[in-house]
Amino acid sequence: MLPSVCSADCGPGFRKFWQVGMTVCCFHCKPCPENEVSNQTDVDQCVKCPEEQYANAEQNQCIPKSVIFLTYEDPLGMALTSMALCFIAFTSVVLGVFVKHHDTPIVKANNRSLSYTLLISLLFCFLCPFLFIGHPNAATCILQQITFGVVFTVAVSTVLAKRVTVVLAFKVTAPGQRVRFYMTLGAPNYIIGICTLIQIILCAIWLGVSPPNIDIDAHSEHGQIIIVCDKGSVTAFYCVLGYLGSLAFGSFVVAFLARNLPDKFNEAKLLTFSMLLFCSVWVTFLPVYHSTKGKVMVAVEDFSILASSVGLLGCIFFPKCYIILLRPERNSLQKLKEKPDCGGPHLYSSTWEAEHSGIL
Repeated sequence: MLPSVCSADCGPGFRKFWQVGMTVCCFHCKPCPENEVSNQTDVDQCVKCPEEQYANAEQNQCIPKSVIFLTYEDPLGMALTSMALCFIAFTSVVLGVFVKHHDTPIVKANNRSLSYTLLISLLFCFLCPFLFIGHPNAATCILQQITFGVVFTVAVSTVLAKRVTVVLAFKVTAPGQRVRFYMTLGAPNYIIGICTLIQIILCAIWLGVSPPNIDIDAHSEHGQIIIVCDKGSVTAFYCVLGYLGSLAFGSFVVAFLARNLPDKFNEAKLLTFSMLLFCSVWVTFLPVYHSTKGKVMVAVEDFSILASSVGLLGCIFFPKCYIILLRPERNSLQKLKEKPDCGGPHLYSSTWEAEHSGIL
């Protein structure tokens, strides 16, 4: 006599499911729930895969998830690395040109030492993206944000100091003014130290409250573990970014107000455009950054760093390098002394006095 069989066996990837009123030998075979597996026949319950693994299509085996982060081998990582290296080389060339022609009027105009400070800070800005590429760890997560905040503060506050120097230089010769005293003390140079110190204090508070750390996301993408650096305290992050934005806006306002000063080498219009570009990049960055995730989110921040740095480098130094290298006849005291078409006081006398007062 043959045995009575109500239901066929449930193979791997399935589990037995009984309905009310059915006999013990009668059951349905149902696929295992999502991310659960069974590798035996006629099991009652499937086994959930560990967090670092996921179920294969047949749901009979757990497979290790792939770890995702922005690497140098990734097309995005390679593109960002190539861009950063190119801009580092270009900035180094510009710095070399300025050092070689350090005694020419166009280099000395608007404070030569501040130009060197800005170029060196831009070199560090272009190095920042390398902290975002590679496997994140506790040290790089902290260095990413702190280095970015401090280095960009130095760059933007240097731009602000350059504009203040020019504005004060026009007032040096004004009768009854005490501006000469502040110029002699090198007051514009203190702007960089004070602005940077405030940013360092904000970063220290950030590290004390809730520093950046590693964020492991094993659930957003199927079969992937996304490793990125979490910002820690979001409020502190926006305070650092907001302070940097306020400095950029202040530099933009000062440069805009000084755009019509009669100076042959007046870079106020270029600084106005560079600060406008800088602010536009970071205003655009915020919505794009929050609409992405994983390595794309990291690439967006890297690209924003490079784009804003290139804006400062190109707008401020490219026109000067063009004159130094291709139009050397314009880089002379005779051209600098020529009276501008718009009339009014000429910056040469003010810049000359400022230079001999120890400012330039």
